[in-house]
Amino acid sequence: MSRPEGDDVEIPDEIPLLPIRDLVIFPFMIVPLIVTREVSANAIEEALASGSERLVFLVTQKTAEDEDPRPEDLHPVGCIGMIMRMAKMNDGRIKVLVQGLVKARVKKFLRSVPSFSVVPERIIDQDLGASTKLMAEAEALVRTSKDNLERFINLGKTVPQEVMMVVQPIEEPGRLADLVASNLSLKVEEGQALLELTHPIERLARVNGFLERELEILNLQQRIQDQARQEMSKTQREYYLREQMRAIRSELGDEDAQGEELDELRIKVDDARMPEAALKEAQRQLRRLGSMHAESSEAAVLRNYLDWMVELPWARQTEDAIDLRRALEILDEDHYGLEKIKERVIEHLAVRKLKRDMRGPILCFVGPPGVGKTSLGRSIARAMNRKFAQASLGGLRDEAEIRGHRRTYVGAMPGRIIQGLKTAGSRNPVFMLDELDKLGADFRGDPSSALLEVLDPAQNNRFVDLYLNVPFDLSNVLFIATANVVDTIPGPLRDRMELIFLSGYTEEEKLAIALRHVMPRAMDDHGLTKAHLTLPPSTLQRLIVDYTREAGLRNLERQVAALCRKVARKVAEGKTTRTVLSPARLPEFLGPPRPAEHALPERDEVGVVTGLAWTQAGGDVLQVEATFMRGQGSLKLTGQLGEVMKESAHAALSFLRSRAETYGIDPEFFKDNEIHVHVPAGAIPKDGPSAGVTLATALASIARHVPVRADVAMTGEITLRGHVLAVGGIKEKVLAADRAGIRTVLLPAANEADLAELPPHVRRRLRIVHCRTVDDVFREALGLEPGVGPAAVESRTAADAAARC
Repeated sequence: MSRPEGDDVEIPDEIPLLPIRDLVIFPFMIVPLIVTREVSANAIEEALASGSERLVFLVTQKTAEDEDPRPEDLHPVGCIGMIMRMAKMNDGRIKVLVQGLVKARVKKFLRSVPSFSVVPERIIDQDLGASTKLMAEAEALVRTSKDNLERFINLGKTVPQEVMMVVQPIEEPGRLADLVASNLSLKVEEGQALLELTHPIERLARVNGFLERELEILNLQQRIQDQARQEMSKTQREYYLREQMRAIRSELGDEDAQGEELDELRIKVDDARMPEAALKEAQRQLRRLGSMHAESSEAAVLRNYLDWMVELPWARQTEDAIDLRRALEILDEDHYGLEKIKERVIEHLAVRKLKRDMRGPILCFVGPPGVGKTSLGRSIARAMNRKFAQASLGGLRDEAEIRGHRRTYVGAMPGRIIQGLKTAGSRNPVFMLDELDKLGADFRGDPSSALLEVLDPAQNNRFVDLYLNVPFDLSNVLFIATANVVDTIPGPLRDRMELIFLSGYTEEEKLAIALRHVMPRAMDDHGLTKAHLTLPPSTLQRLIVDYTREAGLRNLERQVAALCRKVARKVAEGKTTRTVLSPARLPEFLGPPRPAEHALPERDEVGVVTGLAWTQAGGDVLQVEATFMRGQGSLKLTGQLGEVMKESAHAALSFLRSRAETYGIDPEFFKDNEIHVHVPAGAIPKDGPSAGVTLATALASIARHVPVRADVAMTGEITLRGHVLAVGGIKEKVLAADRAGIRTVLLPAANEADLAELPPHVRRRLRIVHCRTVDDVFREALGLEPGVGPAAVESRTAADAAARC
């Protein structure tokens, strides 16, 4: 099909209009278009159905983002084009190839649905006439424009070389202007204004101006590239890119940017009030930075180092608030109970009031999860008017996390101590070291050894982080560590700290905390007020007893939050405006009460004994079961017991075998039977010597077939001669027995002093028996008295002699 020239096009009286976005189409311009809108697709189909001309009016939108343009949103002047080719794509869009033919103006809009249809009016360029002056000006512009276009193409712009072949024979300024403009990257406003010009010479002059602007930009780019290429080393291609950036900054007038940055860093270094050693190092690194290329990799490392140096609080600190009464009010406001810890904090503040330069002590709060160790650190910081910093050490295995990385490593940065001080913005914050007992060690070093310098008041005034490589004074920092158990903390590290033990809460303490802290905070977090929810103390008491069996408060907080969520939903749905939760309604919201993890025996049973354990989660009750069957006299232990606990079982068995006649046990019982001792919850590791009396009681029960009292719990280490030795965690164990409903607790007599820490109401509820020997334990738990006849005395004497040998 032959393509008609612009003058030969016969414009119909009515023509479909295709709105174009981000593009102005000129006569003689061939361009592909992607049609996505329904109104545009309808216009294409109408043009194709109109006959062999396939004409469509191509008009640019005033706003490209307009998805549904109206007639007033379209420019009045456009280009009538012919659809050369059309194809439908897989995603439903239409791709068309159109060629601009003649310029035209919208004379009248006939319709806009289902597609635009307009009455067009051809636009004819002004006639230059026979003026010699205009003819000469036109010829000069034509030659100049052709020369500029050729230079434009030769400078590597993406314009096809074939364009010059088409341009060379053209002498008409208007047609040349349209052809050149169709190959330039013009803005929509520039292209539309050019399209609307009807004077050929004026239009070509403006196109020539666009050409000269593009040529100037290309020449500037070429000059920048040439300048960078001359300074480029043959072996360093990366250097070429940096020189390009430097040349660009030079052209933009930013060549003093590095000097300004250095001046700014010098001012920050002077204002940081660093110690002499740190100041000298910062100034030395500043001089090195000034002699380096701004874009070198080492310069970036130095800038990062200097940023750390100037942002650290070398001299910034807060003034301690030495108001003891106010400090005590803050501690009482944030925490219920914990009198020993509050007293220790007040003592520290009192000493600070008398001696301002006292070095900060290292405190370590030890207790089960959820008792408020971390929140207590925040309260101490508030009471002392200090900043608060925190670092979690759980699972830390890399020594560099404490001491920092040397700057020779990629991505090096200071350790967590320096990072925490920078975050706090003060050189004397309260610094919380969480989960100190969960530090690890591997081939990268031992973080606990690195903490020795941090937590030693005698040497932490010159702590050296490997990244900074200058001393930093940590003596004014109040370090507070937290741990669940003491055993896993290395001895040298434990020796540098003052251990303060936090025990689990009693039911009365939990109730008071729930009323004062947990409930108000939970209701505020869930958008509830007292008008929406009422939770009487009796309901909270039932919630604590039946739904939360723990040393801390986390599960209690979760259960209260669950209640608030369910009430909030009812309020939001409009089902209720006020909810009063009685104890009987708790199962309606939380389901049935949670059974105890270690249910106590319902009646006295043979071989079933309740022991007391001390775990990371606080105190707990522990069932020990024993049975026997015909066998070869072996002892089988199950329940994932540790070595120490297994040794306690063997010691208990040896004691009973040596005292069999004393307790009326058949001497052949242990020889002819296989004994199996099991501790339930077999997936949980158990260890320690405190189950010795429990194991001995279970073995004695099955040997004499005497049931063990179900309301008795016990703890204590056993010796081969039947003595009961002291164990740890007495307060936690007794509180666990109280939570479980135990009423008689058997404890080693050597632990009598530990009962002073128990709340008075707990001591009143429990009957506590102090046992010096296993005889005392058997008397209370089994009702078993040792024999008193000659045979018993002779047996006991022989056993004692054997033990001495």
